[in-house]
Amino acid sequence: QFETLRDVMDEVGKDAARFIFLTRRSDAPLDFDLELARRQSSENPVYYVQYAFARLCSVFRTAAERGVAMEQRADFSLLKLEEELALIKRLAVYPDVVEGAAYYLEPHRLSYYLTDLAATFHAYYNKHRILADEADLTQARLHLAAALRLVFANALGLLSVSAPERM
Repeated sequence: QFETLRDVMDEVGKDAARFIFLTRRSDAPLDFDLELARRQSSENPVYYVQYAFARLCSVFRTAAERGVAMEQRADFSLLKLEEELALIKRLAVYPDVVEGAAYYLEPHRLSYYLTDLAATFHAYYNKHRILADEADLTQARLHLAAALRLVFANALGLLSVSAPERM
């Protein structure tokens, strides 16, 4: 059965269609799963990535509600957990991912990167509180969260996929 791209976009939305198409190399076949693209669950890659961004935005809303402002400086030596170090390492390679995607004309590198970053962040978020009991640790984690939020927003923007602050 034949479906036009317009039909697919009307059915699953621009963001889901664009992101899923950008998860494959241009010379690789793509089986587009309409049911998966419709789901609002972690199985849907665009939802999974956008939800990571929305979660980060929620952290900052909650911090503001609690009167916790991100200070100019933080003691990053407090970020010692394996998951925190993994997030920092993934953030550090972002410029190289963007450069490689542009140089080799392979935007799927960004969607892979975002999916991996989202998985790492969700695992961290489910185990640890960003707004910790200790103020210094909270500040360090808020700076990490700010860096993550910036990278998610930037990479989604490069893919022309929206970055909703609430889901």
